[in-house]
Amino acid sequence: MRSDTRTLLRTGLGIFLVGVVSAVLMNFAFGGVTKQGPHTNAGWLCLMIAMGCLPTGTLTLLLALLKLSGDRKR
Repeated sequence: MRSDTRTLLRTGLGIFLVGVVSAVLMNFAFGGVTKQGPHTNAGWLCLMIAMGCLPTGTLTLLLALLKLSGDRKR
């Protein structure tokens, strides 16, 4: 595995995991979510972090996996 592929995998996984932890904290530690949204300010902050990190982390991981696949074909 090339070093840039390894960096992409680490970065994508890190961003994705921050989003997952933020979503879990929002639902269980900071009062949960209803139709109007989270109950606390910390819940709202976790929602914003999750909304930013989950799509970005997913796309970065997808890019890294495709790059890994391309590297193996060479």
